[in-house]
Amino acid sequence: MRIKHLLDRSDDFTRRAFVRGAAGGLLGVSTLPMIQGAVAARSLLQDPKKPVVPRKPATARNVIYLYMSGGISQLDTFDPKPGAETQGPTESMATNADKDVRISSHFPNMARQMDKVCLFRGMSSTQGAHAQGRYFMHTSYELRGTIKHPTLGSWLDYMQGRDNPALPGHVQIGGGQYTASAGFFESTHGPLPIGDPEAGLQNSRRPKHVSADTQRRRMERLAKINSAFEGRVQHKHVRAYSDMYDQAIKLMGSSELAAFDVTSEPDEIREAYGMDKFGQGCLLARRLVEHGVRFVEVVSGGWDTHDQNFDAMEDKCPPLDRALASLLTDLEVRGMLDETLVVFATEFGRTPTIVEGRNGRNHFPKAFTTWLAGGGIRGGITWGETNENGTEIAENKTTVPDFNATIAYALGLPVEHIVTSPSRRPFTVAHKGQPVTQVFA
Repeated sequence: MRIKHLLDRSDDFTRRAFVRGAAGGLLGVSTLPMIQGAVAARSLLQDPKKPVVPRKPATARNVIYLYMSGGISQLDTFDPKPGAETQGPTESMATNADKDVRISSHFPNMARQMDKVCLFRGMSSTQGAHAQGRYFMHTSYELRGTIKHPTLGSWLDYMQGRDNPALPGHVQIGGGQYTASAGFFESTHGPLPIGDPEAGLQNSRRPKHVSADTQRRRMERLAKINSAFEGRVQHKHVRAYSDMYDQAIKLMGSSELAAFDVTSEPDEIREAYGMDKFGQGCLLARRLVEHGVRFVEVVSGGWDTHDQNFDAMEDKCPPLDRALASLLTDLEVRGMLDETLVVFATEFGRTPTIVEGRNGRNHFPKAFTTWLAGGGIRGGITWGETNENGTEIAENKTTVPDFNATIAYALGLPVEHIVTSPSRRPFTVAHKGQPVTQVFA
């Protein structure tokens, strides 16, 4: 009764702190990383249990979203400008795609995979700062202080649900300080964050000092506390926490936890991806998709190359090249590429102009490169082009909302369907973006 009395009188922050702390020590539920941040609102005007009917057949079932945090240089990766002064020392090479599809010589393995890839070389963003650009790329909306928007994985989970009820529908690997968000959706639609892919889902077993019977009794006691509180004040946060505990208990007792264990893979597979965190993150993403997780994001950081850009490219591109090529090859060999859309994205590009004295490149949202592969995408082509030195988009400009609408279109999400937030504001999956349908096979 003492605990119940304290919860009834406490403010929202205190309740959250209590429940978070009680999870591991008292209840034996420690696999709750989904609870990070404020819990999103529970009720939307649309019935969250009613599926949204797509407007077109999907060409993809799942997404592996590879995010290059910091703004990766397009000229030193997938839009080189041979002979241009802006290119610097990075050389280019031919690929197994069309003769005009050349990429940086830092990517010899990907050069043999470009027949699977559609390069979006005319990407353009309105956001030139990291936090704003990252948010815009993930949500299609500008960062505001008054509302938080769902990211693509949360839209997919909300609109179409899960293939495997024992696993989360949305996982983010290696996000660091940044994590994707359910926004104004239920917090259950948000991502499960994994820090170290080799460590898998940490603290996912019941503590040894808490027996199954003790855990059950404590969970029943918590349910009564929450039920009594909900009945009086209808507090959305307490209800959302109850949902999270239910999901955590289900996952802790499931054999599907094996999906998070990359160490069970053969050594040759692990080494092919690379033993670094991004490589193992890509391998974990493949395993999770195999087990029914529909949206997995893998984050690679450190691409903010204001200084010594070309040294950084020589160090960071080879392991990236190995992981990207191995992922595409592995998905193809396993028959998974047709239903899995692989997305390569970043918040913006880097300036074609090389910073004098620093040998670096600054932020450049005006023109940069992303790409899509698998999931019904035509491979071996480019959509959009920049001019001879990379300073302007020459044709087929693609905005960030357009790019996200293309991903949504591949998944069969209705891009014009309006969802109303708890504040009664209308939103769509990609804001005002229009899908680039020309890139589909």
